[in-house]
Amino acid sequence: MNKKTVRDIDVKGKRVLVRCDFNVPQDEEGNITDNRRIVSSLPTIKYLIENGAKVILCSHLGRPKGEVKKEFSLAPVAKELSKQLNIEVKLADDIIGESAKKLVSEMKDGEVVLLENVRFDAREEKNDPEFAKQLASLAEIYVNDAFGTSHRAHASTAGVADYLPAVSGFLIEKELDFMGNALENPARPFVAILGGKKVSDKIGVINALLEKVDTLIIGGAMAYTFFKAQGYGVGDSICELDKLDLALELLEKAKQKGVKLMLPVDTKVGKAPEKDTESKIVKCTEIPDGWEGFDIGPETIEIYKKELKDAKTIVWNGPLGLFEIDQFAIGTNEIAKALAESDAVTIIGGGDSAAAIEKAGLSDKMTHISTGGGASLEFLEGKKLPGIECLENK
Repeated sequence: MNKKTVRDIDVKGKRVLVRCDFNVPQDEEGNITDNRRIVSSLPTIKYLIENGAKVILCSHLGRPKGEVKKEFSLAPVAKELSKQLNIEVKLADDIIGESAKKLVSEMKDGEVVLLENVRFDAREEKNDPEFAKQLASLAEIYVNDAFGTSHRAHASTAGVADYLPAVSGFLIEKELDFMGNALENPARPFVAILGGKKVSDKIGVINALLEKVDTLIIGGAMAYTFFKAQGYGVGDSICELDKLDLALELLEKAKQKGVKLMLPVDTKVGKAPEKDTESKIVKCTEIPDGWEGFDIGPETIEIYKKELKDAKTIVWNGPLGLFEIDQFAIGTNEIAKALAESDAVTIIGGGDSAAAIEKAGLSDKMTHISTGGGASLEFLEGKKLPGIECLENK
């Protein structure tokens, strides 16, 4: 994971292609409603500007599926970047066509051009070598700073590195530093918290973490598969009936490895996944028919908080309940507060976990919040990420 960064190369006067993650949410009028991904890309962009590079930015937005669609244009991103950088960021009308080539050829040192949505060309997601080659021909150096898409071998995340010297930006450097160190050399006790809906989504991560952690805390809907596997009724709770044997195997593996695997002891159940639904607290082993588990209960919250008190490294991926609905967000919020008050290194693995922390207003209290949902999961699993593998080693 010891990859070269923009600091390790001379960028002055060079055309530098930077893959960013500008996949930002917008309202119906095309106004950006959350600019965090744009803001998190600024340190790398500013560094390149200050060091005299000609900065060519590229990103995807949404899923246009290889077609030019106005609602997926990066025009609002160019506008927001111009505001954030306090300089004009010119938007090309295309990716590798006449507009892009003209704007790039006219660039002066320290200027910034944004290419149009790379997914407007179907060859991007196919990692087409010819498309990657033409994209690379716009520049002399490639910088990947889009951790959230680094688990995809696309033309702009991996393919261009076949034709250009390739290094990481500061965002990817930060991800590798925090997440890499947490996995390779964690301060102990090392506790992982895993939530979310399905055990099947997290099999690889659970297996990988059982090799590394001291304690594995389970929450979210996937806990009910573990209870069903042990012969308990789970009412109408989400449960993967085809994963019951696997759940038992994971419990056995934890025992063999000497890892404390913690499951909820009580749960908040409701009649339906709706905000005004009737709800009550029951033991996890006594969920009645017609009720569905939507959150960890108060006793579980206290047990989990006690376990987290002495932790030195905490990695969290996946909410512990239906956090989008306030009455079922208590478990997730309480554990988030426990992390915020902890002296441990706290790493949040992107996606819904990051959204839950943001909703709780505790983002600034965490050591690191990953910018990649799927990418951070695959990283935790120990998989090789194509967008990282293609970068030069130090």
